[in-house]
Amino acid sequence: MRSGTLIGILLIVAGVLALVYQGITYTTRENVFKLGPIEANKETRKTIPLPPVIGGVALVAGIALVVAGGRK
Repeated sequence: MRSGTLIGILLIVAGVLALVYQGITYTTRENVFKLGPIEANKETRKTIPLPPVIGGVALVAGIALVVAGGRK
């Protein structure tokens, strides 16, 4: 398998995942208070949004690379 075709397949997968999930969510844990054995933690969920345009561009670029790799 050529490297262009492999990169194209990876871009297609990344594009589809970006379109399906539309963001990366992660949780941070912060220590708010600690006094001896007593402590209070705060969990915050944060999301990094991924615009659908990024997923679409990755998908189109991946398809173009696969098609160009198949023609040679």
